[in-house]
Amino acid sequence: MSEVTLDAFADALADGATVIDVREPGEYVGGHVPGAVLMPMGELPSRTGELDKSRPVFIICASGNRSGAMTDYLRHNGFDARSVAGGTSGWVHTGRPVVTGTRPNAA
Repeated sequence: MSEVTLDAFADALADGATVIDVREPGEYVGGHVPGAVLMPMGELPSRTGELDKSRPVFIICASGNRSGAMTDYLRHNGFDARSVAGGTSGWVHTGRPVVTGTRPNAA
């Protein structure tokens, strides 16, 4: 698995990185990284056509377990995927911004 630190992820996000949140809709609405697109873990395999293989994609979940599994899946299928270490929980814990109370978006 390819994993990045929260600091490296924050830099990539500032540069316009593609971010996929693989949590469930209720978790996403409760708070997510700005710009993250919701693709729950169970849907991601059928939605890979929405992703650009020519760009890195950062996968985030609550703590890193689901994102790690989905990163492995995407890398096996030719994507430059990277799991965000610490997930959304770590992001929140470091005081970084989150978006809450919004409807999940699609890619």
